Amino acid sequence: MISRWGTARHAIRNAVRGPAVTYGLIAVCCAIFVISPVSGLNLSYGLGDRLLAAQAAYFERWGVIPAELMAGSPGALLTPLTALFVHGSWLHLLGNMLFLFVFGAMAEERMGRLGFALFYTGAGYLALLVYAAVNDNSEQTLVGASGAISAVLGAFLFLFPRARVTSLFPFLFFLPLRFPAWAVLIFWFVLQWLAARAAGSGPGVAYLAHLVGFGAGFVYAWGRYGRGTRVNASAATEGESQP
Repeated sequence: MISRWGTARHAIRNAVRGPAVTYGLIAVCCAIFVISPVSGLNLSYGLGDRLLAAQAAYFERWGVIPAELMAGSPGALLTPLTALFVHGSWLHLLGNMLFLFVFGAMAEERMGRLGFALFYTGAGYLALLVYAAVNDNSEQTLVGASGAISAVLGAFLFLFPRARVTSLFPFLFFLPLRFPAWAVLIFWFVLQWLAARAAGSGPGVAYLAHLVGFGAGFVYAWGRYGRGTRVNASAATEGESQP
């Protein structure tokens, strides 16, 4: 009995000392999505046209509208923060949360809880702000944590370049293969760059926000921790190659 109690207490202590901010962000994003009209699970928003109207109003209220943000509206200045917790579909949510789960824990451990929380929100805000500045006439709403999570990937690349990442590549028949983090993340960055160059001005994925977030995360880690503090982590992490 004493041994079991000691094991349970050790597990609880490890959970408390774990990446609480990363898990908290995942929990909050999932909870917000489930109760939102986007999930389709909250029947209070109705069905059909009523549901579509509720979804549009939801995105307009909590998402970034570049034209309004660049106009300096006080309310719009907060939307880059609220948009980090809003997602446009189940696939959007699950993809982002998978990457945050895989890469966020080690980054948080290195930065500390408060440092990671400030880094995540600050980089996410910056990514959405730059996107809005480049598309300052756009009325399309922008939501999602992709910019912030891209910053986590950029910081991870600097801090843990030799960590082994299990990745699934579609052109390799989704076989789970292990690569160094630097190879996977640079490949991901190149894909985002190519997609950003090919993307039109209409609605779609904000690849520019991904690139800005990734660059901001890498530069922050380089400036904050310096070349001599990178961690040669061999800990196994798992994830897909494309968020």
